[in-house]
Amino acid sequence: MLGSKTQSRSARKPFSIDWADFLEGDTITESSWSISPDGLNKQDESLTGAKATVWLSGGQSGARYVVTNQITTAGGITDERSFEISIS
Repeated sequence: MLGSKTQSRSARKPFSIDWADFLEGDTITESSWSISPDGLNKQDESLTGAKATVWLSGGQSGARYVVTNQITTAGGITDERSFEISIS
């Protein structure tokens, strides 16, 4: 897990994972985001080079969510990284 972050229930913010060190010359061909448990809203997502970004909003005050980014590279490698979001 990459750590934890805090967001207010009324905020809409971007969160990113930079995969540059992991890729070692490979490139990301697919990126997808998942959130567990349900309740935190995924507004938008993007992939720019080695940086995957998701925009999040909502959630239940006091709740914690695990946000996971899964990638696939041109070389066929699949990996995922997660972080926790606490809603204030």
